[in-house]
Amino acid sequence: MAVKQTAGWEALGQFAPKFAELNDDVLFGQVWSRENLLSLRDRSLVTVVALMAQGLVDSSFQYHLTTAKQNGITRQEIAEILTHAAFYAGWPKAWAAFRMAKEVWAEDEGEDAKAQHQRDMVFPIGAPNDGFAQYFVGQSYLHPLSTSQVGVYNVTFEPGCRNNWHIHQATSGGGQILICVAGRGYYQEEGSPARELHPGDVVNIPVGVKHWHGAAPDSWFSHLAVEVPGVDCSNQWLEPVSQADYDKLI
Repeated sequence: MAVKQTAGWEALGQFAPKFAELNDDVLFGQVWSRENLLSLRDRSLVTVVALMAQGLVDSSFQYHLTTAKQNGITRQEIAEILTHAAFYAGWPKAWAAFRMAKEVWAEDEGEDAKAQHQRDMVFPIGAPNDGFAQYFVGQSYLHPLSTSQVGVYNVTFEPGCRNNWHIHQATSGGGQILICVAGRGYYQEEGSPARELHPGDVVNIPVGVKHWHGAAPDSWFSHLAVEVPGVDCSNQWLEPVSQADYDKLI
């Protein structure tokens, strides 16, 4: 695939037209387009390392980092590439390169963690839990697994997300069971210490008990919420878990 570039002409076309022509038509139009010898991904890798080795971590370096990302180099791969090159190009140059690389791949960090969390469990994360967003601090996700006989829902919390204090109500029966399936989280009843939750843990929540549950600050967390059958079942949503109280758990 031929690489189209016009930056040379736009920046220097009037001042240095020959340089602009060589930049746009030869460097990018010919050299970068020789995919039969090296792929665009390979050329990005070589270019990033060459610029880092010279300490040229300016706007052109950012452009080539962005191009490397577009050409398929992942956040984990660029971290390994710069780490390896640091031993040959110099440690201070690597520090400077990492600062810019973190900016270019910043949006991938959260997505990578979410994707890893999904790989850690068999149930889908599901869609954003918009219907109950007002009762959560942070972003949660919901995927119904069963809506007949017994309601079973996979609830996923991003790091730091938790639901408000709430109480399950019923005239008979009712309550909820949590079955932890991935990540690390917390469950707390009013007046009791918080319980740290891990995959395989089970929490039985009786009717009438004020409580909350959610993720640890540094981990995604998912549990199955099993609705215990009962009569006149409902949830009473209360105040959010304050940041001060949540921070005490760290």
